[in-house]
Amino acid sequence: MITVIGEALIDIIVGADGEVRTAAIGGAPLNTTRTLARLGIPAAFLGGVSTDVFGRRIQRKLAEDRVHLALAPVPEPTTLAIAELDEAGSATYRFVYEGTSAAAVRPDAALAALPSDSTAIHAGTLGLVFLPLADATRAVIESARDDCLVVVDPNCRPAVMGATTAFQSTFEAVLKRADVVKVSRDDLMFLYPNSDPLQAARDLSKQSEAAVLFTSGPSSVYVISPTGEACLPVPQVRVVDSVGAGDAFSGGFLTHWTRSGLARDDVANLAALVAAAEFGIKVAAITCTRAGADPPYASELN
Repeated sequence: MITVIGEALIDIIVGADGEVRTAAIGGAPLNTTRTLARLGIPAAFLGGVSTDVFGRRIQRKLAEDRVHLALAPVPEPTTLAIAELDEAGSATYRFVYEGTSAAAVRPDAALAALPSDSTAIHAGTLGLVFLPLADATRAVIESARDDCLVVVDPNCRPAVMGATTAFQSTFEAVLKRADVVKVSRDDLMFLYPNSDPLQAARDLSKQSEAAVLFTSGPSSVYVISPTGEACLPVPQVRVVDSVGAGDAFSGGFLTHWTRSGLARDDVANLAALVAAAEFGIKVAAITCTRAGADPPYASELN
């Protein structure tokens, strides 16, 4: 069982022309959970899902993908994200989140609902900044068993993370327990604005003593660990949009890691990290070829 803690929301996807393309189920942690489940890995979503019409839609989708919803639905309205696409298909996000479902997860409830058989915990994005969800994320990570793999994806959203101290304090806290940190070029430019992104990724690995998976858009993926470094090519595909691509990469990485029987101690094995990252790249590439966060099923990888 892999448990993902974070937000579920509705992405209002707007094209570069200002026209609304769709209202899609989203939230990076939710996308990662759905990727895992579609690829055949038992996955639990530890996040707030509303009882409103959008929340019921999210519940139906989770049921279709066979995701275990760890927490009971909450009465708060569904969190909304406005995803504005540029001409290249890259998204910039704005959020409607105060008093909504994603933020409504408290530490005691999260700890009580955390599946005891979790072999890995994935955390990140708005789960590092929305309160009390950020406190719940910190509590869950700090409670992880010694043999549990912890993956952190900050998936930085400057619109909300730059306006509060909650993100920095939560991110620093979970880094102390992180085994793998997934970051994009945009993440590193936000976290280390005066540094070269690749050097910043190396510094992050050294600081956290974790393996760092640095995704650099369509150009390459760097796998950086205390035992070595590798640069992996990314296949050229016809990109519809990049929504959910990073989340699919994380889900693919964890899928390969789990299916290969790898454990927390194996993070020191650079070859194992590379193989899992290569599978994550394949999963992300397929996701980029279709609209919205629509990760592939296991049958599409064969």
